[in-house]
Amino acid sequence: MFSAYILFSTILALPATAEDDSIRTERLDEVVVTSNSARQRIQNVQTGAEVLQIENLTTTPQLFGENDLMRSIQLLPGVKSESDASSGFQVRGGTSAQNQVLFDNAPVYNVGHMGGLFSAFNNDALAGATLYKGLLPAQYGGASSAVLDIQGKTGDRSGLHGGASIGILAAKATLEGPIIKDKVSFLVSARRTYMDLFLKLSDDFKNNSLYFYDINAKVDWTINPNNQLFLTFFTGHDKTAVEDMVDIRWGNLSSSLKWLHHFSSSSNSQTTLFYSGYTTDNGVDFLGLNLWYKGHIRQESLRQDFHIGLGRHQLKAGFQSSLLNVMSAEWEIVSKHEKEERRAWENAVWLNGTFKFSPSLTAALGLRLSTFSPLGGSYYYDIEDNGDIAWYYNYKDGEIVKTHVVLEPRASISYQLSETASVKLGYARTSQNIHALRNQSTSTPFDRYAISSNIIKPEIADQVSGGFYMMTPAQEYDFSIEGYYRHINNVIDYRDGKSFSSEIEIERLVLPGKGKSYGVEFCAHKNGGKLTGWLAYTLSWSKTRIEGINGGKWYNASNDRRHDVNIVAMYKLNKAWTLNAAWVFNSGQAFTAPSGKYQVIDNWIYYYAERNGYRAPDYHRLDVSATWTKKGPKTTREWSFGIYNLYNRYNPYLINFEDGDNGARTRAVQYSLFGIVPSVAFSIKF
Repeated sequence: MFSAYILFSTILALPATAEDDSIRTERLDEVVVTSNSARQRIQNVQTGAEVLQIENLTTTPQLFGENDLMRSIQLLPGVKSESDASSGFQVRGGTSAQNQVLFDNAPVYNVGHMGGLFSAFNNDALAGATLYKGLLPAQYGGASSAVLDIQGKTGDRSGLHGGASIGILAAKATLEGPIIKDKVSFLVSARRTYMDLFLKLSDDFKNNSLYFYDINAKVDWTINPNNQLFLTFFTGHDKTAVEDMVDIRWGNLSSSLKWLHHFSSSSNSQTTLFYSGYTTDNGVDFLGLNLWYKGHIRQESLRQDFHIGLGRHQLKAGFQSSLLNVMSAEWEIVSKHEKEERRAWENAVWLNGTFKFSPSLTAALGLRLSTFSPLGGSYYYDIEDNGDIAWYYNYKDGEIVKTHVVLEPRASISYQLSETASVKLGYARTSQNIHALRNQSTSTPFDRYAISSNIIKPEIADQVSGGFYMMTPAQEYDFSIEGYYRHINNVIDYRDGKSFSSEIEIERLVLPGKGKSYGVEFCAHKNGGKLTGWLAYTLSWSKTRIEGINGGKWYNASNDRRHDVNIVAMYKLNKAWTLNAAWVFNSGQAFTAPSGKYQVIDNWIYYYAERNGYRAPDYHRLDVSATWTKKGPKTTREWSFGIYNLYNRYNPYLINFEDGDNGARTRAVQYSLFGIVPSVAFSIKF
């Protein structure tokens, strides 16, 4: 079924501002960055944190000329891309499914459009973001790998502004301004691709569909000097259809209502109600496979945060209560119709403090208590060793089946060796109760999701990290080296011989085990002058061991790859022109290949001796772009020209194994998604 999705994804491919707080100078809950200076990187107490500057990240060259936060994140040290066709990112040995992406506190479960070619986030609607690479402050949970906290932009309170942009595949428009001047503001931003219009011009593809859209809206109301309300709305929808063969649809919807109350200039509380939903609805009638598949994740939450200033020290405390509804799958395969849907109640309380013990020594210490209770209303099971169901349990609707309790300590310490150098150490325990099952190493709309149950336990990860950071006296350059070790319990993987559609009961498909990852990250920034940018190199290992898989021996995780190199350069040629370039190199990713084959009647059956025992070819490409900007008294015009994969390298996207006639020698066939891709975009702002 996934091959059908890839088929249509490649049809059209070339050959192989910060929130305005005029009432108080203190920031709200958002970490909106106006300067990501070298000094910030040296002095920030949080180990493994990347405070992201939207302006810099969205000027790097991008696919189809679309500025993309998620793909820019993939250029950071310790962060890996899944593939050419994915907005997902992997951090320190974790998969993208082990990350949590928050947009104004609400989680977003699928961060890509068109299978990942475009990010789900329109950069015109973003104010700032912070990436925590596993060492999370205690106020964050729900991820065993990393958290990306994105803040939506609020509208200008003083005057009406807007803009529009059109590229080779998508167009977008933004409007912001006051509803009541200096009191209530709004921002609306919308984006849509028009690839479906090109399909209508072709007799071969006029009955097909390929499009996405997303809408962001935010209202900010300053009630009085001590109270402020924020209402955020985000939705996105995708559809990919190939006549009567494939119909794939998925979408995100989130909304949050936030009340910020100031007790004083240094202390405040924030109450947030939010809803987040992800749905997928797919149909495939291809190569003899007839499948209709649906799934969803829905979350309703109440979150309360307190921020208390104590002079040099800061305290953050709070709690969150959530109701979850996860449909692992509802499908109709040929004439068989089945569904598995589970509900749960999740709660967490936390306390996190930042303590400045001396001018040189700062520590962030925290503790989080998480509880997760799967609820009745659907069947639960006991599973035998061979994967068969031994016993059914039918709990009443809303009855607690079991409660998982995890205590999560967090600590990060920074010591200033001098004005220009520091060392940092950190430890964090994190847990996750939403688990993803994939047939590939890349996220797709066919992923299945499950929650912790009477059988599946929460993923629990322990990570230690330490690093050395330094800069030149004038902050023109800064350098860092950071090492980490991460161990994770209760990671799940498919049993040998099982796949997406083997059974509807997800506990029958998987076995639990352990994982470990370790590595070292190097990064050098150039911050001043006409030429700026960074060089990042990551050396890493990621392994899994599960009894019943691979003979119970450690094997390479599907996202294991040894070397990642990212070189990013931005050159300010003059007032009008800016030139950008990015070169990416990844060593081959681990994958499973057949070790032999045997014949049963007229069919050849592959034999797999080792899980992920082979390597794909190395991946590398060069992207370049040039941006021309003309600022007038009332409008700003901008032309962006780019070339993705400048030297036309056909990188591995999918490796398939094919037999010759009459069972002749099996050969590996590499499929590539993109060769060289030029792009152009025009935008205007007023």
